[in-house]
Amino acid sequence: MDSEIKIVLDACGGDNAPDEIIKGAYEALKKKDNLHIIFAGPEEEIRQKAEAYPDMPTDRVSYCNATEVIEMAEPPVKAIMHKKDSSIVKGMNLVKNGEADGFISAGSTGAVLVGGQLIIGKAKGVKRAPLAPVIPTMNGASLLIDCGANVDARPEHLVSFAKMGSIYMENVLKKKNPTVGLLSIGTEEEKGNALVKQTLPLLKECSGINFIGPVEARDLPFGVADVVVTEAFAGNIALKMYEGTAKMLMSVLKESLTANFRSKIGAAMALPSLKRHMKAFDVSRYGGAPLLGLKGLVVKAHGSSKAVEIKNTIFQCMAFSKEDIIGKIAAEMNKEEQ
Repeated sequence: MDSEIKIVLDACGGDNAPDEIIKGAYEALKKKDNLHIIFAGPEEEIRQKAEAYPDMPTDRVSYCNATEVIEMAEPPVKAIMHKKDSSIVKGMNLVKNGEADGFISAGSTGAVLVGGQLIIGKAKGVKRAPLAPVIPTMNGASLLIDCGANVDARPEHLVSFAKMGSIYMENVLKKKNPTVGLLSIGTEEEKGNALVKQTLPLLKECSGINFIGPVEARDLPFGVADVVVTEAFAGNIALKMYEGTAKMLMSVLKESLTANFRSKIGAAMALPSLKRHMKAFDVSRYGGAPLLGLKGLVVKAHGSSKAVEIKNTIFQCMAFSKEDIIGKIAAEMNKEEQ
């Protein structure tokens, strides 16, 4: 049997905590015999809910009692500094101290980003730690990096994002020699802002990545590149537009298919095919967004995560740990220092 992997779950984070968090953990534990879950949160409440599952493997579940919760609207730095007994701070400290292999939270994005860098810290050679969500496309999945952690990134930071993203895609999502694109306002090299124009020649000269040139946001849904590199401001806007458009299309499609009796009959006939194709665009199957380049694994799950996304995020963390992504990123980044 594979060696045990311990994952800390923030049982207080997200719109559906703690019930969906616990359910996701339970479903993951049923599938993976080498998984150990540590719930960070009010122990008595979490234990009671977890042990309500009659076949919960209690020998592979433990608890980190936390009496405080960092709310979404709180200033992240202040919250991390002052709420020492929060589920996020205590959970991350378990990773920092080597008592767990990874930490997952669907709570405050700002607190997760700040906590990851202040508590766990960046790996040697890493100057910026990017947030890297996986987005579904017609060609599988792409990594959009950075999407929220570094709004003032410099060209050399984007080069390191490309390297880290390539390592992640090749080892966790098994994309051999993943392609890398630089997000811009056109595919022509003369287009783009100063950051894009300064980064482009550096990426072209980088021997460790499969760079294909500038790419446009409109091509992201078609899987134009396996790794799409950008700074956090543009990345976050692209991600939110991507998510909003998907929700809008689903809403319009549902309304159209249920508009009248004839459309309902057509919908019933098309349903199997629709389900098969829409499954490819289900973001929950890819898990959360890792904060790459840290000394330990931190993953931010969607705030609205249900059990299936929590389960898949746990599996994502297990693959991350098994493939030693932290060690591989640190080794790659250290080459730049030598």
